Amino acid sequence: MKTYRLALIGFGNVGQGFAQILHEHGDYLASTLGADIKIVAINDLLKGSIYNPDGFSPNELLKAVQNYGKLDSITAPHRDWSTEKTITDTNADVIFEISYTDLKTGEPALTYINLAMEHGKHVCTTNKGPIALHYPEIIAKARNKNIEIGAEGTVMSGTPSIRLGLELLAGSIINKVQGILNGTTNYILTQMENGATYDDALAQAQEKGYAEADPTGDVEGFDAAGKVVILANLLMGQSLTMADVDRTGITGLTPEDIKEAQAANERWKLIGTIELVDGHVKGSVKPIRLPMSHPLASVGGATNALTYTTELLGDVTVIGPGAGRIETGYSLLADLLAIHRK
Repeated sequence: MKTYRLALIGFGNVGQGFAQILHEHGDYLASTLGADIKIVAINDLLKGSIYNPDGFSPNELLKAVQNYGKLDSITAPHRDWSTEKTITDTNADVIFEISYTDLKTGEPALTYINLAMEHGKHVCTTNKGPIALHYPEIIAKARNKNIEIGAEGTVMSGTPSIRLGLELLAGSIINKVQGILNGTTNYILTQMENGATYDDALAQAQEKGYAEADPTGDVEGFDAAGKVVILANLLMGQSLTMADVDRTGITGLTPEDIKEAQAANERWKLIGTIELVDGHVKGSVKPIRLPMSHPLASVGGATNALTYTTELLGDVTVIGPGAGRIETGYSLLADLLAIHRK
């Protein structure tokens, strides 16, 4: 049995999803997989900061947030520590960096990840910012210090897209990766195909919680572009930046465009692509008309999907949720268990 002590930087939906998994399945993980997982610290900007070297009950953490919106009711020998102190001075050996995402600078998450590595602690993150913007330097430092960086949840939530490419398809010679990497835009396009206007489809996406009040990051392709950069840099060892991605969103698509595609037995999808062209990797995000025979054409609603084009296996497609509390929480568990196996 191996014990893992975790410090969670952020305790929003993702952190709470992980805590729920641990509450419901912690005994199974310990008895079947030999991983005894304890949350020893939480540091959240709004909910507070607590630390107990012996760990907290995941269920008590969830109840505190559900009932009071904060962690003040939790008994803890240490509280109100700064984020930096939580990372450096707790007995956590793995840091879950799940604070808010900034795709312009990657901060403050980048600082937290670097601080964790400097103190010899593994990092698992669902935060696209630092991974999209600074992965080459992060992974170089991690290798130098013999530290693991888990980032599965940065692309398709808990659906094992990154690890599939990095590990199981490592020898298959990947030449191209195409994906539906943003559930919000996929939902909007699905609704437009069912007859809704863009504005009505966006309003429905916002009502369901798929789209933010300001949907620019989704509908203009910035979110998908960040994931394209992550895939290129993790899977193909590149140093792509957001500026390198040829990006077009879906706001220009009209009902007439949708109908024309339907008449041709095709379907519009916002597709993120990385492809080897003359020895160079190119990245793009743009609306593409796919024939109905394409494996990504049948993926509707808020679901995500990724197709790897390989020399040895042809096309390999993985389809699954691209968001969700439990689903993204699971990505952290998947990364932690990968550390456990090593």
